[in-house]
Amino acid sequence: MGKDRKTLKTTKGQVSPQALLQRINRAMAKEDQVLKTTRGERWRGELGDHYIVDINLNAVIAQHCDLEALSTELGVLKNWETLASRWPSTEGHMCH
Repeated sequence: MGKDRKTLKTTKGQVSPQALLQRINRAMAKEDQVLKTTRGERWRGELGDHYIVDINLNAVIAQHCDLEALSTELGVLKNWETLASRWPSTEGHMCH
C-alpha cells in the first residue's frame, strides 16, 4: 500500500525573504559587501527593492537586485529550495 514512485510529488522547501537576505549577506561579507533593502518609496525607482553597498567605499555598487537570482548565483539557495513569497522580479537579472 505504498505510493508508486511516479505519483510522489516532490516539493521544494521554502525559504523566507528575510532568511535569504541573511544568507546572501553572510556570503557577501567575505567581499566586504552588503545587500540592503530599500525603505520607503523615495529611492525605490532608482535603487529597486534591493541594492548592494561596498562597505569599504561606502557606495552603492549594484541596483535592482533580484533576491532569488543573486542567491542562486552565490550558491546560498539550493536546488531543493525556493523563495517563499516572490518579490517583484527584475526579469531574472541578478543586479543592474
